[in-house]
Amino acid sequence: MSFKVAVVGATGNVGHEMLDILAERAFPVSEVVALASQRSVGTEVSFGDKTLKVKALDHYDFSDTDICLMSAGGAVSKEWSPKIGAQGAVVIDNSSTWRMHPDVPLIVPEVNAAAAAGFAKMNIIANPNCSTAQLVVALKPLHERFGIKRVVVSTYQSVSGAGKEAMDELFNQTRSVFSAGEVASKKFPKRIAFNLIPQIDVFMEDGFTKEEWKMMAETKKILDPKIKLTATCVRVPVFIAHSESVNIECEKPVTAEEAREILRTAPGILVIDKHEPGGYITPHEAAGEDATYISRIREDNTVENGLAFWCVSDNLRKGAALNAVQIAEVLVNRKLIQPRKQAA
Repeated sequence: MSFKVAVVGATGNVGHEMLDILAERAFPVSEVVALASQRSVGTEVSFGDKTLKVKALDHYDFSDTDICLMSAGGAVSKEWSPKIGAQGAVVIDNSSTWRMHPDVPLIVPEVNAAAAAGFAKMNIIANPNCSTAQLVVALKPLHERFGIKRVVVSTYQSVSGAGKEAMDELFNQTRSVFSAGEVASKKFPKRIAFNLIPQIDVFMEDGFTKEEWKMMAETKKILDPKIKLTATCVRVPVFIAHSESVNIECEKPVTAEEAREILRTAPGILVIDKHEPGGYITPHEAAGEDATYISRIREDNTVENGLAFWCVSDNLRKGAALNAVQIAEVLVNRKLIQPRKQAA
């Protein structure tokens, strides 16, 4: 069986990754269509060894499309995802628009793949926030064994999480610093080159940012509503891959060695944890890779049943495009959808 797949937002960072990953993983496609706004019509994008010409979302007929990977931002998804779903295609959306909707499953396949079966109410499945995706992959096997009560996480998020303009801003600011030129900030509220910004997304009434709230709310929906989580999200001058410092409190006693062995056998995780200089993963090594990497696993004796670890993953892949394609694979492998052309 093969499926017709549309990628909306095909000219963006995540759209490019979606096309690459569909090809890399040999997803069973009968046809792939690249879609974007009117101004991108005719632009060429790569899909494996093929070149696709971008078509306009506004005029596209989804009546014979099986899966739509949506990565065109919240406003586009809010308008178009229900329309596309109503035409019978399953939308896998990368924006925050539908994540907390009660009729839309929020899926990380290594964590809650079975919940994907609930897509039929709206024909929409939500991809979680990039920082949430890698976190819950790491938390799931530990929660199953030790019962996680509380999580304290500090993120170190790359600029690619804010899009191509943000990556360009880091590049241009860095160049300006070295050439003694003007350091202009447009995408970020403060200079990002050789700096850290303790704000991602807008501030909420309680002082947390929306990015921090997303991590709290999404972790509860995906993993367990009883888990208490607090987050501090920081933008760092790294192009690709998010890092997280994670501290957990468990219901049952936990040792670093036991946690290390559990994580080593968990799906989607690679443990690199040697107690020596360089015996850990950094964003530089994680960029372009599919795994969620865990390092610096150690017991935290300041709390009962405490554990700390370092978590790194490519936010454009596991945090977005890879997770979306994995969700599509769940739909196919669990026979939750059938090709519409063949079925007809």
